[in-house]
Amino acid sequence: MFDVFGSVKGLLKLDSVCIDNNVFRLHYKATVIILIAFSLLVTSRQYIGDPIDCIVDEIPFSVMDTYCWIYSTFTIPNRLVGRVGKDMPAPGVGSLIEGEDEVKYHKYYQWVCFVLFFQAILFYVPRYLWKTWEGGRVKMLVLDLNSPVVDENCKSDRKKLLVDYFHTNLHTQNFYAFRFFICEVLNFINVVGQIYFMDFFLDGEFSTYGRDVVRFTEMEPEEREDPMARVFPKVTKCTFHKYGPSGTVQKFDGLCVLPLNIVNEKIYVFLWFWFIILSILSGISLIYRACVVAGPRVRLYLLRARSRLAPQDQVEAVARKLQIGDWFVLYQLGKNIDPLIYKELMSDLAKKFEGKDTV
Repeated sequence: MFDVFGSVKGLLKLDSVCIDNNVFRLHYKATVIILIAFSLLVTSRQYIGDPIDCIVDEIPFSVMDTYCWIYSTFTIPNRLVGRVGKDMPAPGVGSLIEGEDEVKYHKYYQWVCFVLFFQAILFYVPRYLWKTWEGGRVKMLVLDLNSPVVDENCKSDRKKLLVDYFHTNLHTQNFYAFRFFICEVLNFINVVGQIYFMDFFLDGEFSTYGRDVVRFTEMEPEEREDPMARVFPKVTKCTFHKYGPSGTVQKFDGLCVLPLNIVNEKIYVFLWFWFIILSILSGISLIYRACVVAGPRVRLYLLRARSRLAPQDQVEAVARKLQIGDWFVLYQLGKNIDPLIYKELMSDLAKKFEGKDTV
């Protein structure tokens, strides 16, 4: 089982240079790792283990298992409420009255492993776009200044390069910043869109799945309808037809056990809470980003917080000269450069900007 998760280890590697933020990393690191791990877990149970076991008289077990797995099984929704063992053999399983009882077929559990992997790819797309657009700019600008132990001459030369870079490229970096903001919007659209996608995939059951599970635990045993049994039933029915000795079509009702759904139901309960939390955090992040773009004073406050060691008048002198793109690059550098060196950089930038007549 540990070998199954071996390929996920590569995603756990920490980047030497930070080019995004914590909410962004929740999308392309945490969520991608979770989805791929779940996909591998379901795949190992589905294709290595035994995902379905069916029992029916006169039909070989292997034939019935294969047939029901391919053509899907079904439950009867109005048999979900009641006492197991008295009113019904299992939730959703009972005698089918033709023309009266609604039948719900369950096919999606065959596709869970593929859908989870596809979702992981979608969560990585904004990260891929941002890495492509970013082009290693922050890593190039850091120039090994993220280490507190740097040769003095080397440090002075590299600080001068940074000051000259900001001086030369002042007010030309807005497009760079807005491409990152676009990726943040894509993250939010992706997570909200995936909630609707999973709702479609699970026949409209996902949008309220987690809330229904919580509500289920508070109801009386005789009255409650298990949402996990409704979405991912562990026991289902399957109808098999074949020709009898006289050439007439015979109908055989089988009972199928789906042990794979024990895993699936827990996965989707977790994903419901995770996606809701992630969408809320992403929405808050977009509100924060809108405030940063629209508010120069917000940018000044954040730059002060990032460069706490630098004198406040120097930070203000730098912030007055910066547009949103310049501020964004400088703020990103603050995440990667040693605080003492960053303080000296702010001082050098303030002197450079104050020495200019026009910018």
